[in-house]
Amino acid sequence: MRGIARLILLLVLAGSLAGTTLTAARIAADPLIAPFVEATKDQIAATTERMLITAATPETLAAHIANRLAEEPRNWLALDALVDLAYERKIAIPSALNAAVQAAREEDHSTYATVTSCAACAYDPAQCALTEVMVCQAPIALTPVGDLLGVTRAGVAYASGDPVDQIDLALSVVGLGATAAILASGGSSGVVKAGASLAKLARKMGRLSPRLVEMAVDAARTGINWASLPAVRSVDDLTAAIRTEAFLPLTNTLTDLQRLNAATDATTALHLLPMVDDAADARRLANAAEALGPKLVGRAEVLGKARLFRATLRFSETAWALGAGLVGLLISSASLIGGMIQHALLKHLHHSLKRKAPLKPRASGGDI
Repeated sequence: MRGIARLILLLVLAGSLAGTTLTAARIAADPLIAPFVEATKDQIAATTERMLITAATPETLAAHIANRLAEEPRNWLALDALVDLAYERKIAIPSALNAAVQAAREEDHSTYATVTSCAACAYDPAQCALTEVMVCQAPIALTPVGDLLGVTRAGVAYASGDPVDQIDLALSVVGLGATAAILASGGSSGVVKAGASLAKLARKMGRLSPRLVEMAVDAARTGINWASLPAVRSVDDLTAAIRTEAFLPLTNTLTDLQRLNAATDATTALHLLPMVDDAADARRLANAAEALGPKLVGRAEVLGKARLFRATLRFSETAWALGAGLVGLLISSASLIGGMIQHALLKHLHHSLKRKAPLKPRASGGDI
C-alpha cells in the first residue's frame, strides 16, 4: 500500500509540474498573456474603498492637509479634495487646522491675489497655481501655432550651433504631427494633440516626471533628421524631418494623458501628471480616472501612486492557473518528501529494534 501511495503522489507531482511548466511557457511565449489584467471600473472603485479603511485615518488626513497648506503656491485642487474626502468619510478636521484652511482660502482667492498671481503665471508658467493655469496659460499653450514655433525654434538653434531644447522639440513634433495626422497611433489626431499640449504646459510648470522627460529626449535624439530640421516651416515639411516609429512610445503615453483629461479635467490631469513615467502608468491612471471621476484626486493624495495603480489591476485566469499549479506542486512535493522521510525513519527504527532484541535461549536436551 505504501508503494501505491508513493506512486500516486509521484503522479500528482508530475501532473502539477507539467501544468505549472505549461502555464509558465505560455506566459513566456505570449506577452499578451499577463499574470495581471486591467480591473473593471467597479473593481477599481471597490478596491480603493477597501484601501481607504486603513489609509484614510484622521491623523493621516490631517497631516496631508497640513502639508498641502504649507506649500507655496497652495494647491487648492489637492486641498479641496482632501477636505472633501474627510467629509465623505465623516472624519472631523481639527478646529485649528480647519480655521487655517479657511483663512488661507480667503487670502488666496481675493481679487487682488487672483489678478497678481495670474499676471505672474502668464509671464512665468513655473509660478502658476493649478487652479489658475488653464485661464492664464492654456490659451497660448494649447494651439498648433505653439507647436510649429517650437519646431522652428529648435531648427534655428540647431543651425546656429546653439543648444536645442529637445523636450520641447519632441512634444512639439508630436503635437504638430498629430495635427497633420502623421502621429496618431493609439488614438485620434485630436486626442494626441491635446495630450501633447497638456504635456508641454506641464513641462513649463515642472510637472513632468524624470522618466517622461527622458522618453521625450530619446524620441528627439533618435527620431529627428537633424539635417532636415532647419528647413521645417510647415506641417508638410515635418514628414521628411522625423522618423515616426521613434515617437510612438511618447505618442501612446500622451494619448492616455488625454483620456485622463477627458475623464476629469485639464487641471486634475496636470496635478496627477508627475505620477506618469510611461505609457503603462498613463493607462492605469486614465483607468482610475474613468472609474473614480472627481474622487480620484483625494484618493491619489492618500493612497499614493503604488497603491492607486495596484487597485487598477487584478489577477488574470493565467495567474490563478499558475498559482494553483505552484500550490499543487508544493503540496505534492511536500507529501512525497514527507512520505519518503517517514518510510526511511520507520525502516531505521525497525532495524534498530531488530538489533536490540535479546536472543532466545536454545532449548537444552535432558539427561540421558
